[in-house]
Amino acid sequence: MPTTKAQQRAVNKYMKENYDEIKVRTEKGQKDRIKAHAESRGESVNAFINRAISETLERETAE
Repeated sequence: MPTTKAQQRAVNKYMKENYDEIKVRTEKGQKDRIKAHAESRGESVNAFINRAISETLERETAE
C-alpha cells in the first residue's frame, strides 16, 4: 500500500527531529566497493558507515 502525504510528512518530521544528516563524497568506484562490503556483512551502507565511524572514534579517543 502506498504511503499517504500525511504519513510522509510525519516520517520527514520524525527524521528531522531525531537524526543529523551528513553527505559523504567518494571517488568514482568507491560507492560500489562500500556497498559490496556492507552487503557482504549483512549491513546497509548507512549501518556500515555508522559502525566504521563509531569504531574509529572509540579506538582513537581511547589512546
